[in-house]
Amino acid sequence: MATQVTATARRGSAFLHVAILLQTLTIFLQAVSAGLLLTSSYGEVLHSVGARVMYGASMLYLLAAVLAWKPGGGSPRPVGHATGFLVLASVQVVLGIAHLPSLHLPLGVLMFGLSVLALARR
Repeated sequence: MATQVTATARRGSAFLHVAILLQTLTIFLQAVSAGLLLTSSYGEVLHSVGARVMYGASMLYLLAAVLAWKPGGGSPRPVGHATGFLVLASVQVVLGIAHLPSLHLPLGVLMFGLSVLALARR
């Protein structure tokens, strides 16, 4: 029984690590596409698609955190972190749609920093 719980916890932890890595990469790519938004005709489309992918990665992070916690027997702390990230991602989307770059850009930098920090903790 203990071996099964340990194996489940390891799988949940690995999935959580991959989800955080994916989220970090998508946020970084959003910064790249923001630069393209300012310099090319296709940047807006790329940034818009990237926003959807980043939001999906934040939802995947929350799912991975819940799966690592409940069936995996891990700490509930990552669930709170992932929930906070999903809230930040939602605010980020709203700010982007509202064309408020003075808030949208700093929040993106904050999200990238927090995601790198979460990745380093794993």
